[in-house]
Amino acid sequence: MLLLEVISGERLAKPERGKMRVHKISNVNKALDFIASKGVKLVSIGAEEIVDGNAKMTLGMIWTIILRFAIQDISVEETSAKEGLLLWCQRKTAPYKNVNIQNFHISWKDGLGFCALIHRHRPELIDYGKLRKDDPLTNLNTAFDVAEKYLDIPKMLDAEDIVGTARPDEKAIMTYVSSFYHAFSGAQKAETAANRICKVLAVNQENEQLMEDYEKLASDLLEWIRRTIPWLENRVPENTMHAMQQKLEDFRDYRRLHKPPKVQEKCQLEINFNTLQTKLRLSNRPAFMPSEGRMVSDINNAWGSLEQAEKGYEEWLLNEIRRLERLDHLAEKFRQKASIHEAWTDGKEAMLRQKDYETATLSEIKALLKKHEAFESDLAAHQDRVEQIAAIAQELNELDYYDSPSVNARCQKICDQWDNLGALTQKRREALERTEKLLETIDQLYLEYAKRAAPFNNWMEGAMEDLQDTFIVHTIEEIQGLTTAHEQFKATLPDADKERLAILGIHNEVSKIVQTYHVNMAGTNPYTTITPQEINGKWDHVRQLVPRRDQALTEEHARQQHNERLRKQFGAQANVIGPWIQTKMEEIGRISIEMHGTLEDQLSHLRQYEKSIINYKPKIDQLEGDHQFIQEALIFDNKHTNYTMEHIRVGWEQLLTTIARTINEVENQILTRDAKGISQEQMNEFRASFNHFDRKKTGMMDTDDFRACLISMGYNMGEAEFARIMSIVDPNRLGVVTFQAFIDFMSRETADTDTADQVMASFKILAGDKNYITVDELRRELPPDQAEYCIARMAPYAGPDGVPGALDYMSFSTALYGESDL
Repeated sequence: MLLLEVISGERLAKPERGKMRVHKISNVNKALDFIASKGVKLVSIGAEEIVDGNAKMTLGMIWTIILRFAIQDISVEETSAKEGLLLWCQRKTAPYKNVNIQNFHISWKDGLGFCALIHRHRPELIDYGKLRKDDPLTNLNTAFDVAEKYLDIPKMLDAEDIVGTARPDEKAIMTYVSSFYHAFSGAQKAETAANRICKVLAVNQENEQLMEDYEKLASDLLEWIRRTIPWLENRVPENTMHAMQQKLEDFRDYRRLHKPPKVQEKCQLEINFNTLQTKLRLSNRPAFMPSEGRMVSDINNAWGSLEQAEKGYEEWLLNEIRRLERLDHLAEKFRQKASIHEAWTDGKEAMLRQKDYETATLSEIKALLKKHEAFESDLAAHQDRVEQIAAIAQELNELDYYDSPSVNARCQKICDQWDNLGALTQKRREALERTEKLLETIDQLYLEYAKRAAPFNNWMEGAMEDLQDTFIVHTIEEIQGLTTAHEQFKATLPDADKERLAILGIHNEVSKIVQTYHVNMAGTNPYTTITPQEINGKWDHVRQLVPRRDQALTEEHARQQHNERLRKQFGAQANVIGPWIQTKMEEIGRISIEMHGTLEDQLSHLRQYEKSIINYKPKIDQLEGDHQFIQEALIFDNKHTNYTMEHIRVGWEQLLTTIARTINEVENQILTRDAKGISQEQMNEFRASFNHFDRKKTGMMDTDDFRACLISMGYNMGEAEFARIMSIVDPNRLGVVTFQAFIDFMSRETADTDTADQVMASFKILAGDKNYITVDELRRELPPDQAEYCIARMAPYAGPDGVPGALDYMSFSTALYGESDL
């Protein structure tokens, strides 16, 4: 209670003077109640534990008192006590490069932090430059001694404890550091006061600068508005569109280049004004009052006047441009229409005065009339343009267009020329109509000539093309069809000659009319370019081509007859050879699966078949020769047979291959029978079983058929045993068993064959019951070539009972039967 009174400066309740436990607990409770009244929460600290001498509780209570009365009042920039004290230490030691305060434990171990705090406030007490970071004991003791002697801060810490502890006690260091804070609090207050003054002055200076900037910016903006409004109020019009467009371009430059920066200045001015007023209000300063005429409202009024003048100027510019545009448009329209009309009339008078109809044909006269009618229609259509030109000229005169004299002169010239064109047009129409009647008769004859000459000329050109057309045929029927068509064409020639004479008669009649009436014919028939000379020339050519076509068809007919004989000759032989090959293939297949006679009889029979087949080779060669003739004649199809030479070649090669393979199979069966000691009856039995289970008659059994065959022969086996047998008879895993593989398997199952053990036992007898055999023994007991064969392949004997030159016959015996490497 006395401690709390000293550190708080307040009086506590009167303590109990008794020495009993209850009195002590009462006094401690009074102290705890006082601490709680200061806003401190006491967690798990009770009076009984303090009275009973609980060291942990007592230390906790003392730390709570230190926090409340020595540290809690510390505040830097509204932070908590601990964070504020740490921030204060960081700021005070910031100028010292070798000091980095980040916490209240290891950051103070080198003692430089304590020395820096003292040197910052009392530099005369410590020569900081002589301190070394690698001498923490000296640094700590120096700081503790100086603080105790000159700052009245008791030595709460022990330098050896701090240096010798990996992490010094945070609460102890925080308590000691708070003593420095309180000791230097007076200096801190002075520093805070100085900072406050500087802050106030800085705000005042900034506000004054903002006021000056506002005044200058407002003056410049108002001056620019004052100079710009008269320019926008100038309404003096220009006489030309170019000048007005230049004014509009200047106005656009003003809008695009000059005004946007001023808009930005005005916006910035308002922002600066509002910012200034806000800062003045926040710093409790009186509001800023700009000089007279420079208020924001004054600037807004001036800006409104500017925009009003701008709007009026823009409307005036557009109206003036539209007015001048209308005048320019009318003038340009007049010039354009006048130019179009003058271009249209250019050469028209000369065209109407020419007398081209005097040498024209009737078709040309009619064309000229049509053309003249079109011109009259065009002339009538241009009447509106002439009237429009006159109306535009009148409107330009009424609007006092500056170039009206030249417009009027041009308009008068156009009107005079228009009247003259009308008179010349009527005169030319009358002349054309007179000439038309004179040439109508000749034109009718020309037209009839053209109508009959054109189809006749086309007929002759088609006939010449057909008569000279090359033809490619492959059969007698095709050439007969061409010959029939040619005979039909020759039957039409007399009628064609009559038509030719009639066409030439029309042309002769025209010539008589021209001579009789002295008509000035300017050219040939306008309806056709076909002349009588062309008709006669083409007719003569057709007459010459007919016998040539006759000869060509006759020669082709003879060639196709020869080709047909070649087809029949080849077809007759192929229809015999093809079935013969097929029959032989079937007979060989039957021989290979039938069981008539011994294997030697079958082999003899097959060799006779082979001989008969080889004797048939000349007929194949003869067919090859006929096929060569067919190829040379370019014959590509043959309706007399379904066999081609390729089919015959493939069948012949298959036949030779089949007979050779079948003979080889029988020979292998004989070798197997003789080697394995199989009787002919066994071979027949094997063949009968194989043929029975070869259900597809392909000469091979599939897996299921082979299993059924083995079962029928008394084999009782599981899947593993059957798989072993299949690996023997079908080593390539094709899924089928040939007759030869079947015979090999059955012969191994029934015949008495040598084994590795039997061979090994035989070598042991030769070796005199030894486990090895010598070179001399081999050469004595075996023929020379077989003895040398064994010597070259037997490995040296490695047993303990061997002699020099001993050979290992055991490994050699197993190698002979594939049970080890030879």
